[in-house]
Amino acid sequence: MNDWIDDYIAKQKAALDSIQADAVAHLIERLRQAHREDRQIFVFGNGGSAANASHFATDLGKGASDKLRKRFRVMSLNDNVSWLTALSNDYAYADVFAAQLQNYGRPGDLALTLSVSGNSPNCVKAIEWANAHGLHTIALVGAKRGRLAEIAKDVIVIADAHYGRAEDAQMGICHLLCYAFMERPELAQS
Repeated sequence: MNDWIDDYIAKQKAALDSIQADAVAHLIERLRQAHREDRQIFVFGNGGSAANASHFATDLGKGASDKLRKRFRVMSLNDNVSWLTALSNDYAYADVFAAQLQNYGRPGDLALTLSVSGNSPNCVKAIEWANAHGLHTIALVGAKRGRLAEIAKDVIVIADAHYGRAEDAQMGICHLLCYAFMERPELAQS
């Protein structure tokens, strides 16, 4: 068992090492700009990525915002079960995020999706809608990249296709994005 654990940890370190600091710094700047312009930030994903999206929205909306004069406007599109079930029942599960963006999204807002495969139909459809309607699109994906890596304007690829390791690394990125403002609140002031 110890060999398996050591191997898993070594691969997790490699996944974390694949995160490019410049790409994360670019996303921090995107968030800084969205904050300055009072833009809405939408985040979404499926399964573990849905949990990461909710966690990110909490950390950015509460933790990072607590240090700032003005709060981040962030919403996880995963968190309203009534919306999700109504949209998936009346339309299709592939529409659950795009249909919410139709109600809330405005040009200049940010749409950030997390998907290890990069091919989740509901995430792809939402990013396509967001691109067509002037939102800035961001995708955090695993090594398979998928369609999201082709269509999102900003993409960070984790160099591992293992769902657990890729999701852990994506959450690491989400924490970097939030803790940049928690630990350096002056970023939002300039």
